Amino acid sequence: MSATLPLLLGVPTTGAAALAVVPLSDRAAKALGVVATGATFLVAVVAATRFDYGAAARLQDTVDARWLPAIDVRFHLGVDGISLPLVALTALLTLLCAVWTCGSVPEPGRVRQLLALVLLLEVGVLGTFVAADLVLFFLFFEVVLIPMYFLIAAWGGPGRGPAATKFILFTLLGSALMLVGFLVIYAAAGTFDMVALADRHGRGIGAGTQLLAFVLLLVGFGVKSPMWPLHTWLPDAHTEAPTVGSVLLAGVLLKMGTYGLVRVAIADVPDGARRAAPAMGVLAVIGIVYAALACLGVARSRHGDLKRLIAFSSVGHMGFVLLGIATLTPIGIQGALIGNIAHGVITGLLFFLVGGVKDRFHTSDIEELGGGLLAKVPVLGGLTLFAAIASLGLPGLAGFWGEMLAMLGAYSPAAALSRPFFVVLMAVAGLGTVLTAVYFLAMLRRVTFGVVVGRWRDAPLPDAVAADLAAWIPLTLLALAIGLWPRLVLGISDAAVTGLFR
Repeated sequence: MSATLPLLLGVPTTGAAALAVVPLSDRAAKALGVVATGATFLVAVVAATRFDYGAAARLQDTVDARWLPAIDVRFHLGVDGISLPLVALTALLTLLCAVWTCGSVPEPGRVRQLLALVLLLEVGVLGTFVAADLVLFFLFFEVVLIPMYFLIAAWGGPGRGPAATKFILFTLLGSALMLVGFLVIYAAAGTFDMVALADRHGRGIGAGTQLLAFVLLLVGFGVKSPMWPLHTWLPDAHTEAPTVGSVLLAGVLLKMGTYGLVRVAIADVPDGARRAAPAMGVLAVIGIVYAALACLGVARSRHGDLKRLIAFSSVGHMGFVLLGIATLTPIGIQGALIGNIAHGVITGLLFFLVGGVKDRFHTSDIEELGGGLLAKVPVLGGLTLFAAIASLGLPGLAGFWGEMLAMLGAYSPAAALSRPFFVVLMAVAGLGTVLTAVYFLAMLRRVTFGVVVGRWRDAPLPDAVAADLAAWIPLTLLALAIGLWPRLVLGISDAAVTGLFR
């Protein structure tokens, strides 16, 4: 039994408890936050270096202990090629959020409370990605909701109350449906063990039961993903959340939904997935086009908001992830997994940068900013230009691979699916990529290029400081590295994805 994963969860738990209980100054709280998240990241690095990449399809660093024997619930943890990249991304983004707070934190005096919530959120996300029992998975999945609610409600913008309420109501509904789906699987299979369920590939579960379970899981996980039309909580939550909340929400929380679809729904009830895949594909491409049109409207609006534009863009990018999953092919699932990582890196960077803009200009309104970001703050403006280009899917950057592989999977879907139907979905998704380029270029024209407007021309606005660069540069380099060498992600997950279809 390995101690790596208990340490991975125990370090941030201890840090969150210390920050919540011990009265600390803002400076000491920031230092403790960086130490706790840094130590968690170090444990994730140890897990990655210990990982046997030649056997990425099996769970490693496992912990399997009796917990609730009456219903055969076990404290079962493990990491494989599907979960390892998400564990590393979560640990990295949380560390960068803690580092970023050293240079910029809303409402001084409550820093330790904010960082305690960030660490608690990290525990829930990491636990979700390493859980190997459905009940344990559900409990970690739920841990995330409370800290994110308070991050929005206590540190958010003027509309934080309704945004936080909408977030919690939508996600609780999704969680309830997800739990019912788990119980349907348990009633048919007699176990909550995710490894045993994946090994069975649905054997012993009737076709009707599989379809019911998959639909429940699709809706439950679809709320978190977010899948159209269950996405309506996301733009408000992102727009009102503080910067660290937006980074973690986009970077890792949305991935919990798509990870659950791959890890639980596709693996455990594959026949239900085959029957529901066309509907899932339709919802995915509607989300892609809808989000692109919404972003275009925000980019051209007189009072469009940068955070709202990036929030809607997440719906579109995650639509490609859902399309990849709907193809039920190794290529499509690989596209979904690298799309998850790329979106977390690039959109996390975008929200960091918009947070930097808002800290300096005290607004993220496109009309009020007025253009000239490159001229006024060249480092911040240049990185915003890079992140936007990466997000629109330029070849050579991380965003390209998820979209390309998802559409390639749709071009040649699973044998049980209609190829002409999925080729149509691929064509519609391709239209979404064109619209994505249009709205990002429209945003860059209005915000990044041009001359500095009068109200900002003589204002003493600082460019990036050391804490900003420490948070932004790793994500910039990672977006470039994954774009140039996608096997950084695909090489890890390949064997595990192939195992889903054996």
